[in-house]
Amino acid sequence: MTSPRSTTFEGPTVTIQRVAQQCVLTRVFPPELVDAVVAEAGRVERRQRLLPARVVVYYVLAMALFSGSSYEEVMRLLVEGLAWESGWQRAWEVPSKPAIFMARKRLGSEPLQLLFGAACSPLAAAATRGAFYRGLRLMSLDGTCLDVPDTAANDEAFGRPGSSRREGGGAFPQLRLVALSECGTHAITGAALGPYTSSEQELTDQLLGALSPGMLCLADRGFYSFERFQNARRAGAQLLWRVKSNMVLPRERPLPDGSYLSTVYSFSDRHAHRDGAQVRVVEYGIDDPGVPQAEERYRLLCTIEDPDRAPASELAALYSERWELESTLDELKTHQRGPRVVLRSKQPAGIYQEAYGYLCTHYAIRRLMHDAALRADIDPDRLSFTRGLRAARRSTRSHPGFSPPDDRRRPTASDQ
Repeated sequence: MTSPRSTTFEGPTVTIQRVAQQCVLTRVFPPELVDAVVAEAGRVERRQRLLPARVVVYYVLAMALFSGSSYEEVMRLLVEGLAWESGWQRAWEVPSKPAIFMARKRLGSEPLQLLFGAACSPLAAAATRGAFYRGLRLMSLDGTCLDVPDTAANDEAFGRPGSSRREGGGAFPQLRLVALSECGTHAITGAALGPYTSSEQELTDQLLGALSPGMLCLADRGFYSFERFQNARRAGAQLLWRVKSNMVLPRERPLPDGSYLSTVYSFSDRHAHRDGAQVRVVEYGIDDPGVPQAEERYRLLCTIEDPDRAPASELAALYSERWELESTLDELKTHQRGPRVVLRSKQPAGIYQEAYGYLCTHYAIRRLMHDAALRADIDPDRLSFTRGLRAARRSTRSHPGFSPPDDRRRPTASDQ
């Protein structure tokens, strides 16, 4: 006799496959939205081309989905199985690499940046497991760097890390990325990009406007400054940020759960104790000999001052959720892009375009996985990102879901 569980429960793999019956890219970024951001960026064509802007946007997304394929092969995979009533496909051949390069150059990076901003918002619903703490949406800030091709233009625009083994610095120039991510779904909902020579802190300042009431934002000790903490606080989100162990935090009012209230000041006002801001401090250690640096003390600044709303023991346990963004960035850099693989573009503008393409495509995969988790009533963390990536690739090849803008004139080779 078959058990009730086996007849009603869909395994994670089956659930992802069922949800991916529509092209993952056009499901999240429908053609109407793509056309809107192209128009907003002023990239609408004045004449019909072999590679219209709409197609090039999807091509950039597909580059991030099929990162191991050549330029021409990415285009073949993208248009595989299409049946366009306009006759565009019947008159169309896979463009050459130079034609694709020129189409990407015409498009620029702004449409992809606008697309990311328009579509990539928090995913978790009330029923999403592991995405909230006492009604607050868990978010996290963190940064990383992406290797870019070693060209003179990229080296000048981005810079590279120092290296004692190589004259002039590390092996590759690098693009710096700071991301704001939803912990429970691994969806990156905000991103700031800049050269390696920029700091994570200044890029973080560009993301604070993405915080909003109803969020609880986690951040490591490298992100704290008085001004940055206050600006994030003014955005309306609750904060749980780690600070350095040598920061002076007088114990002004002990609280029943072991935490205490203190006052923080800007660097210039700390000695005069002028224009300070009250915070709650949670201090704890990890008592586990199996954990490196187990004796290290953690100090967290929290804007939730009432211990009944957020007990110190829960906040200490909650801070580990910040590491979910480490996993998210690993998905982006290692699984989606490929280990030890640099971005493709030889010019800085192409690097920014490609990076936003990676961010958009990662979000589309994570939305697929979130929807599958909701359907199966499981935590999204239980689903394999690699399986989600494979399902997204299959859906793009079998259900592309887009066409070029309708135009009865068939393009010719001179339109390249």
